[in-house]
Amino acid sequence: MDILLSLLQPGVLIPWLLGMAFGIFVGATPGLTATMAVTLIVPFTFYLPNPNTGLALILGISFSAIFAGDIPSVYLRIPGTPASAAGTLDGHEMAKQGRGKLALMLDLYCSCLGGSVGVALLILVAPQLARFALRFSNFEYFWLGIVGLGIAAVVTQGPPLRGVIAALLGMLLSTVGIDRVSGTPRFTFRQPELTGGIDFIAVMIGLFGLSEVLRNLRRRDSLAASATTDQHGARPWEVLVAMWKHKFTLLKSSLLGTFVGALPGAGADIAAWAAYGLAQRTSRTPKAFGTGCLEGVIAPTTANNAAVAGAWIPALVFGIPGDSVTAVALGALLMYNIKPGPLVFEQNGTQIQSIFLIAVITQFLLLPAGWFGIRAFGGILRLPRSVVTTAVVVFSVVGAYSLRNDLFDVRVMIAAGIAGYFLEAWRVPPAPLILGLILGPMVEENLRAGLIKTRGDFTPFFTRPICLALVLLLLASFLGPSVARWLRRHATSSAVMAGGAG
Repeated sequence: MDILLSLLQPGVLIPWLLGMAFGIFVGATPGLTATMAVTLIVPFTFYLPNPNTGLALILGISFSAIFAGDIPSVYLRIPGTPASAAGTLDGHEMAKQGRGKLALMLDLYCSCLGGSVGVALLILVAPQLARFALRFSNFEYFWLGIVGLGIAAVVTQGPPLRGVIAALLGMLLSTVGIDRVSGTPRFTFRQPELTGGIDFIAVMIGLFGLSEVLRNLRRRDSLAASATTDQHGARPWEVLVAMWKHKFTLLKSSLLGTFVGALPGAGADIAAWAAYGLAQRTSRTPKAFGTGCLEGVIAPTTANNAAVAGAWIPALVFGIPGDSVTAVALGALLMYNIKPGPLVFEQNGTQIQSIFLIAVITQFLLLPAGWFGIRAFGGILRLPRSVVTTAVVVFSVVGAYSLRNDLFDVRVMIAAGIAGYFLEAWRVPPAPLILGLILGPMVEENLRAGLIKTRGDFTPFFTRPICLALVLLLLASFLGPSVARWLRRHATSSAVMAGGAG
């Protein structure tokens, strides 16, 4: 009760609501992302006296931005965030049929429900997983970091090889600075600013913020050029009836979204596509998908918010972010002296309870915030792109500078933004790069500590049971898609031969 009362204080609640409004604005603005919203706000949370205020801002923005991405996907057929891409298929078709308000209210209600299921699983699973993680030593943590990077490289959009390249590039950047074991400067090129390493938040601001600005520079139009709206409202009972009718789709999408969200590097966008595909394959009317089908709206929007909660499971238990949003949040947790890992529930139990309670309350606050966001979308549409991109540049520069009050971080942010623009053009995903930058020190330090313990013997890295299981999981993540494609081709060719013989 004391924790709840502390969260409902005006000093926490007002910034919380303002953060959710900011998340709605960013999520509903095509070209901006939930990761960008959280990244821009995190540097300012370092100066807040109450850690709960900063955590409420981060969680409120992440959930509200993921939902708000569905608004332009319905009316403009342009996903506000990558997590809303799957929702464009049936949501926009409903808008063209005059049922856009119903699609958006379904998005809102299902986002809250999916997020609630994800938070409930987070509360139930994370402490149990932490007890299991107490068995981990340097050997297991080394492979855990490698598995996290491997899965991130495979499941992110684009060819897996490019994901591997991005992860290796991130690990290379993580070696810049003073070697924590020997105290020797590495890759500093005699630049004093590099002795402290490269701040991953500055890199992330550039990759996800400034690079978006560079991609939108040539577009001068407002956001309302191709909007499709309708005049018919959606009564709450209509929405609830539709949700009850497709309750099994809701349940499947919530569970799948939480599971995919907990995979390092997967994120809400992959969860949404996976849920859409599962709903279509298990539907009684699969051909209706893409024509304004209610299931095609419910599945992705339920899964993407469930994935936001699921991403916190590996982040809290192992210190491995499930997506780029929780990667930024990890930086904030460390600034609040909360060190994620198996002991976090014992050492920071009260603060973890606050995180859980904030996540639960956010689902309820999302209902009024999302309703106002839907109503205010017309105003966002009338904004010129130049105004939006200018605001992003200002936030990016101020946010990067405020990390350490150093212009060097601003230069890092600008360089990362330019690099991100070209990486996107070459279809190299940025998420594995960020994870490599974060997990690189963990992988290196545990490898070296393990080798010091064994005097250079690699055998324990492969013979310990948990290590062996993680190695097999890593191999499965890389070989699984190829094996599945081979089995499908083999089954198809066998069916053709059997048909010809018949």
